[in-house]
Amino acid sequence: CLCPGGDGARRLQREAAAGAGRLRVLRLDVTRARDVLAAKELVLSHLPERGFWGLVNNAGISTFGETGWLSMEKYEKFADVNLLGSIRTTLAFLPLLRKYKGRIVFMSSIIAYFSLGNGIYSMTKAAIEKFCDALRLEMKKFGVRVCIIQPGNYARSTKIQPPVSAEEIWNELSEEEKAVYNKEYVQERANFFNSILSEGSTNGNEVVDAMVDALTSPAPKARYMVAKLKEKALVFVCALFPTVVMDFVLSYALSK
Repeated sequence: CLCPGGDGARRLQREAAAGAGRLRVLRLDVTRARDVLAAKELVLSHLPERGFWGLVNNAGISTFGETGWLSMEKYEKFADVNLLGSIRTTLAFLPLLRKYKGRIVFMSSIIAYFSLGNGIYSMTKAAIEKFCDALRLEMKKFGVRVCIIQPGNYARSTKIQPPVSAEEIWNELSEEEKAVYNKEYVQERANFFNSILSEGSTNGNEVVDAMVDALTSPAPKARYMVAKLKEKALVFVCALFPTVVMDFVLSYALSK
């Protein structure tokens, strides 16, 4: 966990104590190479006879904002956590995964196909998809399976994205951006994005079930899309229809 002293980490530790020591909790900041190395050393010191089986790259952060509203530092942070963090961890464990013909699972999103106010998050997820496409083909010869989980809107169950505040967004805008936009527009965008968050599923177990299948199935899927029907339909439009159609659909959604 990023914060071993947090509520979630402490709950895991209690469950680990009740599970005959089969679960271990440790600090892992995927942006820090030494944390990743420490995690690998812990795994090596407790490696079972059958070896190392699976790695799930789940760390991720999200935010809201149009392209010019976000600083370069924020772009760098998101790339470091959502993209480079997964790559950093994968490279560390790749020798073990090749040796024991294990599994690698990545957390992507249907947002890899389109963006509705969180382009910075979409950018990192689209990059993860391409990294996985290359890795999946390269690992086939070693018997290593690479799987991608593509959840829909689970904001209410994961809390990855808290409700956004128009006032805070406005206060962080540069003077150049304030000259282009006004508070009413920012409030409209914030209301729109918060309405999407409020529609998120609370059943996060659906995503966990997909992870479990990717790790344990004799024939795991390359991609697991865990989303509502209307979300899958939007992905279908974005993936298969001309860009002009996709832009029309998304522009209509934004206008609502």
